[in-house]
Amino acid sequence: MARRPVAWVGAIVLLAEAVGIALLNWFLGLVVDKQRMSLAGLDPHAMTVSTWIGGALFGGYFLLCGLVLARTGARDRAPGRFGRLLLISCAVVHGVLGAFCVGPVGWPAFAFMMAVLGLIVLTLVAYEKRGREGGVPAAAAGPTPTTP
Repeated sequence: MARRPVAWVGAIVLLAEAVGIALLNWFLGLVVDKQRMSLAGLDPHAMTVSTWIGGALFGGYFLLCGLVLARTGARDRAPGRFGRLLLISCAVVHGVLGAFCVGPVGWPAFAFMMAVLGLIVLTLVAYEKRGREGGVPAAAAGPTPTTP
């Protein structure tokens, strides 16, 4: 199955996206600082620093998600509970960002966000939880048929 390559490609894309987001926010902070822009009377230096901090946090979040995907691909095992929650939240973030960026950025950005969303979701689905006995998939929830 192609689940390891999908996890690795997703990890590489998220790591590149983390660097891109951090660099974009660094550049935007420089623009605000050099032009002394202000929004509703806020201090330009405070806006610059908050842009840099936001970029570092957002980039760190994508970096952590990329590392979880890389670890999943390297070990060929499903991520743990924290890793799954992190990847699910990353998928939701990409869905919201994709829906938001259609207007200001355009359809290619939407397609990129949906491709990353697809990589994350495919990784989550491909590495399903296994049962304790013999590596068979865990039983689905619901009523079990009874025999008379």
